[in-house]
Amino acid sequence: MLGERIRQARLIAGLTQEAVAEALTDAGYPVTKAAVSKYEKNKSTPPAQFLMLTASILDVPNSYFTHQPAVAVNWLAFRRHSALPVKDQEAVKAYAADVAALQVELQALLYPEAAVGLPDVKPVATVADAEQAAEHLRTWWELDDHPIDSLVQTAEDRQVVVVGWKRHTGKFDGLSGWCQRRPVTVISTLVDADRRRFTLAHELGHLVMDTHTVTDKEAERLAHRFAAALLVPAERVRHELGTRRTSLDWNELAILKRKYGLSMAAWIYRAKDLDIITDHYAKRLFQQLSERGWRTHEPVGYSADETPLKLEQMAHRAVAEGLISPDQIRRVYPDWFEPKVSAPSEGRFTIYDLLMLPENERQQVMETAFAAAANEDFETFEANEFFEEAEETP
Repeated sequence: MLGERIRQARLIAGLTQEAVAEALTDAGYPVTKAAVSKYEKNKSTPPAQFLMLTASILDVPNSYFTHQPAVAVNWLAFRRHSALPVKDQEAVKAYAADVAALQVELQALLYPEAAVGLPDVKPVATVADAEQAAEHLRTWWELDDHPIDSLVQTAEDRQVVVVGWKRHTGKFDGLSGWCQRRPVTVISTLVDADRRRFTLAHELGHLVMDTHTVTDKEAERLAHRFAAALLVPAERVRHELGTRRTSLDWNELAILKRKYGLSMAAWIYRAKDLDIITDHYAKRLFQQLSERGWRTHEPVGYSADETPLKLEQMAHRAVAEGLISPDQIRRVYPDWFEPKVSAPSEGRFTIYDLLMLPENERQQVMETAFAAAANEDFETFEANEFFEEAEETP
């Protein structure tokens, strides 16, 4: 409903009702926080001027408020820091639900025959089960045991919806759910590439593992184990490190991070979990990580494109093929990028140029053209005169 969409846009913008009321008042439209609350709760219908100004303040198109997503997302797991307020959690869900619904719509439009990207959910209660679930997903996706170049784009190519979130660094980790049997994941795009990979792998674990028989804490531990196993299968770890080690070299771990996109700390966990090193030695390594300041910033990064791209690609394709209008994309996904279309050197637009412009710019171009045309003298002719001349042309 209208009120819910106003609330969603406000939450996504990170503003309180009071902040919106103050911004509207500053814009010359005096309104109280109580009035904004009534509009959001559908206890009163907001005037058109309120909607137009609020859309501008919240940086969304006017049509955002009247659009109702055709599908909903059933969220399963939400990993976040305890300091993330409930309103911000709702903002993440609101934004992700809108983008996921659009992506599912585009997938159905452009890839109607594509199969669901994940295998059936299986019961998981032990770390051995989690390892097996990760191996099963690699087999399902027809991957070998070698490094995955981009987990985000590998997942997107297999019909997994991956939504990027650009706020709450350090407070938001990941979110996963289902939208019309399509798997949906949300990851932070403000963290390093290796962290994005691990977060996505973790959320995929929640989607393919049924852990209802264990505690929430244990379910998180199993998802961590799944993530590490998906990125580096057990046999691959033994191939790289050997079956038993009494020491690990930091340069060795740095190279393996660059190769597999798994952090140095995660490699230590992986070696410990597979009994390649002892728990005692792993604790010593983690202590050294802390002493060197590498717990939060490791000395080597991982270079890979772990950015969601599928929605952008599908949006441009659907618009180019005339299957959906740019306004329909922006109505749901205001962040969608469109190349700026400029007028040709002679100042004229083709109909295709006009269609590519945002609605407000297209309207301005047309108004300018109509105003110019009002001052021009046009020669009138009969339609049959044109055809007669055409017939006489040799």
